[in-house]
Amino acid sequence: MELTQQHFIALLPLLLASATLVTVMLAIAWRRSHGLSFVLSAIGLTAALLSIPMARESGVAGVTSLLLLDDFAYFHSALILVSTLACMTLAHAYLGEKPGADGFPGNREELYLLLTLSATGGMVLVSAQHLAALFIGLELLSVPVYGLVAYAFFSRRSLEAGIKYMVLSAAGSAFLLFGMALLYAESGTLAFTGIGASLATHLPSPLVQTGVVMMLIGLAFKLSLVPFHLWTPDVYEGAPAPVSAFLATASKVAVFAVLLRLYLMSPATGDGWLTDALTVIAIASILGGNLLALNQSNLKRLLGYSSIAHFGYLLVALIASNGFAVEAVGVYLVTYVLTSLGAFGVVTLMSSPYKGRDADALYEYRGLFWRRPYLTAVLTVMMLSLAGIPLTAGFIGKFYIITTGVESQLWWLLGALIIGSAIGLYYYLRVMVTLYLVEPGIRRHDAPQDWGQRAGGIMLMAIVVLALFLGVYPQPLLELAQQAGFAAL
Repeated sequence: MELTQQHFIALLPLLLASATLVTVMLAIAWRRSHGLSFVLSAIGLTAALLSIPMARESGVAGVTSLLLLDDFAYFHSALILVSTLACMTLAHAYLGEKPGADGFPGNREELYLLLTLSATGGMVLVSAQHLAALFIGLELLSVPVYGLVAYAFFSRRSLEAGIKYMVLSAAGSAFLLFGMALLYAESGTLAFTGIGASLATHLPSPLVQTGVVMMLIGLAFKLSLVPFHLWTPDVYEGAPAPVSAFLATASKVAVFAVLLRLYLMSPATGDGWLTDALTVIAIASILGGNLLALNQSNLKRLLGYSSIAHFGYLLVALIASNGFAVEAVGVYLVTYVLTSLGAFGVVTLMSSPYKGRDADALYEYRGLFWRRPYLTAVLTVMMLSLAGIPLTAGFIGKFYIITTGVESQLWWLLGALIIGSAIGLYYYLRVMVTLYLVEPGIRRHDAPQDWGQRAGGIMLMAIVVLALFLGVYPQPLLELAQQAGFAAL
């Protein structure tokens, strides 16, 4: 095909993210500077984010047979870029501002390179309309995360988490690739629409069913859905706090977006067997994630199990698969990303890689209000939002998911959602109560902060304001999600 100027404008966010990769890599080769790497990465990804409105106006959607650059892709690309920029800000505060601060035993600059590379893979993934693009995007997203999880290699827990994630992720990718091969053998095409058209003419054969199940296993692993969730708590706990934030937000947004696109464009449901399988996975994820979070005394593990439940909630909208459901997914993903960034951001600003482990034990947050009231306010609002309390962003997301389930009469799933939400309310409130406990002789003490800590704190306060604003006035978010929903359909 012949590429025109309009094609390049449509590809501008992806091109700018790729150019940022090359620039940061060359800057590291020229001169190592923690601050310079952060600034270049942040400028490049911000430029990619700001170019999205221009790319939308290009009027070109199908740039190639591999990528579909519509409002759905741009919406989720923007969400990935915002999440990555937030994680970079947290990483800069986490690693410290001065070169070689506190004797960090490794290089810090590559962390921004890996984050940018993974975000670029996520942008490819949400734009995929072809199984080849799906696999390329997924691997581009996942492989840098192996290094990110084990980035604090001098910590045994971080190194162990990196190895676990690498081995299990490779197994998930193998299942995905084998499932693609089986679908291609039956349909003769790798395009999402081609697969849907080919399989719509007859009932799914055992070959197709096996292929779809194997692909579902590969994607369910990336989303840590039950029973493919066992890696989640260990990896969340062992990874550096900003990397855990990236795993919980940008990485999962990209995978769920492509799962939704694949499900809508090539549904190999036939007699409804895939819907039944997804229903079982959704109920198991909602109940399993919330029940396993009940007795957790580690905040990162608790948030990891909580994320399992939240993506179980999202499966309710995926199973409903009506026009309103796609909009509900967009709204819920934004509210989930917002609250997860805030919660992991507090853990990040409480932690340092130079102390041997992150401040993720719940007892370390006992009486935090009397020591660091601003961080306590942030974590309190995030817990309320995750629980779906009214006047927070999380309430709007959960309300949309419940409305979608009611419209489609998914009563078993709604029952599991209500029970899971009640269980979740208990352990979210347990975290909040811990923050306000009073101990004898406790004194307020604000830790000394450098520029990175201040930037991270300002970002967290902005997240709190946005979470409360969307809880009261969600109309701008609803309009954006509606546009993305129409594009997907």
